[in-house]
Amino acid sequence: MAAPVTQQVSGGAAPSPSPALAGPESGQPLAPSVAELPVLDATGKRLPFGALFRERRAVVVFVRHFLCYICKEYVEDLAKVPERLLQEANVTLIVIGQSSYHHIEPFCKLTGYSHEIYVDPEREIYKRLGMKRGEEIASSGQSPHVKSNLLSGSLRSLWRAVTGPLFDFQGDPAQQGGTLIVGPGNNIHFMHRDRNRLDHKPINSVLQLVGVPHVNFTSRPSIIHV
Repeated sequence: MAAPVTQQVSGGAAPSPSPALAGPESGQPLAPSVAELPVLDATGKRLPFGALFRERRAVVVFVRHFLCYICKEYVEDLAKVPERLLQEANVTLIVIGQSSYHHIEPFCKLTGYSHEIYVDPEREIYKRLGMKRGEEIASSGQSPHVKSNLLSGSLRSLWRAVTGPLFDFQGDPAQQGGTLIVGPGNNIHFMHRDRNRLDHKPINSVLQLVGVPHVNFTSRPSIIHV
């Protein structure tokens, strides 16, 4: 088993959030009140957030919203992380969105994602973890996971919005996401809060922290873009 992660990797020199929304940092425990907040699975079943990592280590990725083309392409690459490598490192991979649970199944079909996924429709966990709302103008560099340009990606997102069974944004468009490594229990080993839509952590840099070998994301399976 890989050694527990104890280091902190920040997203850069971002302005500090207000104390009420600062959230925990690496090396601090997750507050029990946050661990008790509910998430919903694809069937609408509610379970405590903390139950996801009570007895195991987890990489938890909070995405902006399911219509975001950047999030879609990032999750397409998360889908390529082999379950075997996660099991060998004794870690699980979890995506959290902030839409209605009805959008989980279509999003998984679209991205090919088969690891665990839940939603926090009220964004209470996002808020308590200090996830940013609104975008900070900051250079985040070129993401290795984003394949579309702004125009083509935005047009695909709009098309999915107007042709979907429920015409909505599948979450708050202003909400940013983040990544944490947590567990077993409420022990936070790593925390990153995205400053803007391109500020997500490269997947391999996070996997390295939990002892998962480098994954090649350049061989892309055939995914139908709609």
